[in-house]
Amino acid sequence: CYGGTPRDENRLLEMVSYYDHTTGMVPRPTILIDKATQDAHDNPVVMFDGEGHVWVFVSAHGTARPAYIFRGCEPGSVERFDRVLETNFSYPQPWYMPDRGFLFLHTRYLGGRFLYSMTSSDGLTWSEPRELSKIAHGHYQVSWPRGQKVGTAFNFHPEKLPGPPRTNLYYMETSDFGATWTNAAGERLGLPLVDPRNSALVWDYGSEDWQVFVKDVNYDADGNPIVLHLVSRGMGTGPQNDPRIWRTARWTGSDWQILDAFRSDHNYDTGGLHLEGDGTWRIIGPTEPGPQPYNTGGEVAVWTSADSGSSWTKVQDVTRNSTYNHTYVRRPYRAHPDFYAFWADGNAREMSESRLYFCDRSGQTVYRLPTEMSDDWAYPERVRF
Repeated sequence: CYGGTPRDENRLLEMVSYYDHTTGMVPRPTILIDKATQDAHDNPVVMFDGEGHVWVFVSAHGTARPAYIFRGCEPGSVERFDRVLETNFSYPQPWYMPDRGFLFLHTRYLGGRFLYSMTSSDGLTWSEPRELSKIAHGHYQVSWPRGQKVGTAFNFHPEKLPGPPRTNLYYMETSDFGATWTNAAGERLGLPLVDPRNSALVWDYGSEDWQVFVKDVNYDADGNPIVLHLVSRGMGTGPQNDPRIWRTARWTGSDWQILDAFRSDHNYDTGGLHLEGDGTWRIIGPTEPGPQPYNTGGEVAVWTSADSGSSWTKVQDVTRNSTYNHTYVRRPYRAHPDFYAFWADGNAREMSESRLYFCDRSGQTVYRLPTEMSDDWAYPERVRF
């Protein structure tokens, strides 16, 4: 799912479709709703329930517009949806837990960007929002499940400047459907978190004057969390705030190990961390300078590590000599090897067209989704950079 626009208007349409691995085709996307805004903070996210129904959670940016939850009418289908809830939430991160229902992590703008959770056994009736963390002016978070566990990593916005306006790295997890939350060591947390120095703190980046941008969360074979994040010296674009360093924070079972990976040229360069069965760590992201350098995104590359993040090797340039920057590379939930990363391109400095791409695990096979469809089905275009 994604936010699209009409050809000649900058107006956000919430859209959902799928890639058929059997036929290699995509159906014409379904438009769920016109959000009547240009604000891409209102983009949607997707999740499945235990019966295979497609659920789409449509965000709102703050409280000026509603947020929505949609449910596919038939399992495995995106043709028709029911709108099951109109409410308010931002940065939605819903996770369906087998035999339990939805654990829905999200943000609410109530004097700051504060973290909340709700639960629902059926997606129709929801618990009251529960505060998870409201440190100073709030947070940005990234979450991910493993079995019955869901973990979230986040930064915070201090109250006083000068100093980094978003800093520190935190992690907490729940294994009982959000009833209790602990740090990585299993120590129970008192919620909501309100003190910047609490036992969910992974690293005190504020004392080192680093900005923190959380990218992804994943788990090793023992269930220990790894947090992919980027640190930089400032919010502004340009070389004056270099270096911008991608790092991993890995819970070893007794402490957090912070390791550098590689560098890129913008704070919002975003990719995903895959942990594979043979022990390989794989990151697909826009780490290389693009046609609009020192702006969001760049050229996409594949990096791997065979030693739990101690060293990294770039094994594939996914894109090259592009017209626009590629950015916000997403790691699909339960990613299929043929659909291992999903992203968009666009001119980072001015209004432009934007196309959607996906690639396989190696990064050698790249497809671009059609921008026009004359029939109900179409083949994505194989792109050779």
